[in-house]
Amino acid sequence: NIHSFCLNLNRLTLILMVFVNYGGGRYWFFEHAPWNGLYVADLVFPWFVFIMGVSINFSFKSMLKHGWTAPRVTWRLVWRAAKLFAIGFMLGTHHYQADLSKVRVLGVLQRLALTYLISSLVHYCFVRKFDSHQVFSQIIYRIRDVVLYLPEWAVNLAILALHLGIMYGLPVPGCPTGYVGPGGLSESGRHWNCTGGATQYVDSLLLGTKHMYQWPTPQAVYQTSVPFDPEGFLATLGCVFLCFLGIQCGRIIQTFQDHKQRVVRFLAWAAILGALAAFFTKCSEDDGWIPPNKNLWSLSYTLVTACFAFILLSALYVLIDVLGFWKGQPFIYPGMNSIVVYCCSEMFYKQFPVSWAVSETHLNLLLLCVWGTAVWTAFAYWLFLKKIFIAL
Repeated sequence: NIHSFCLNLNRLTLILMVFVNYGGGRYWFFEHAPWNGLYVADLVFPWFVFIMGVSINFSFKSMLKHGWTAPRVTWRLVWRAAKLFAIGFMLGTHHYQADLSKVRVLGVLQRLALTYLISSLVHYCFVRKFDSHQVFSQIIYRIRDVVLYLPEWAVNLAILALHLGIMYGLPVPGCPTGYVGPGGLSESGRHWNCTGGATQYVDSLLLGTKHMYQWPTPQAVYQTSVPFDPEGFLATLGCVFLCFLGIQCGRIIQTFQDHKQRVVRFLAWAAILGALAAFFTKCSEDDGWIPPNKNLWSLSYTLVTACFAFILLSALYVLIDVLGFWKGQPFIYPGMNSIVVYCCSEMFYKQFPVSWAVSETHLNLLLLCVWGTAVWTAFAYWLFLKKIFIAL
């Protein structure tokens, strides 16, 4: 079974997702960065993707143990992704009567669905049962969680290279090749309609601009005029690599049983990924070779969010599984019905008793945000008491 500290990271992330989606009191650090940068809200989604990768390991372990056939496994993966995509699509139309000529196709759950499908299918091609009697040298034995899966690393690095190659190498009409800026007022308006460069261009070709997100985060600051989908197709390739890093984390848990071995490897991966992120960003928000950017799901964004995920996972592992100081309450309850809590929080966020009109000061909005998050935590606890558990 997946360890409690992994489950609690997933559940903590869900609570944080509801909190930031409800505005976080409109404090700037609880919002998404307008373009480059990393605020609290920018950490939530990638942590969800990361822990999804960890969970994939344990799902496949169970399926292999029960002798599932390849067609059955494939159908399970496709069907689950399809359900998640469909729920996300329907959820995106709950504010208004759907106009299929301009409805937004993608969204948070749709990206999770695509990422899950691609990552799971790739992992299934290389998943294996570890033979404890296999002979390794001492050095290889210590890194067998990586060495045994080098072909899977190669495929995921190829996906990452494809993402970077298109982002920085695809010619975009009317824009400099490799442009990854916000467009609009940035750079004195020289690239007004180039928001996101190739990322926006690819999505516009595949989706059409009417089916993309019409109010992207750079619009408020840079007064951009072109639609940009922060959960678009091209950036999903970068998301797949983050999910793979979560899969690698899950392999550490499965391969090494000693507490020290696990924590050392968690922190080692955090240090490696953090160093790579520092290198690509030059420790700068805008002046690095690859700035951290959630909208583009840039390489540095993947690296730095994975670094933080490994650090947080290490802390939870020590607190929960090693020392036993905490069992995860109250965060454990929403995670037991995560899809229900997420969908309900999205659909009823303006309804009483979740929300009501208040004077718009930061403190009032923050308290209302905390209250709304607490309502869904209490609702999840009620489902737990009634032994109601809904999963895809």
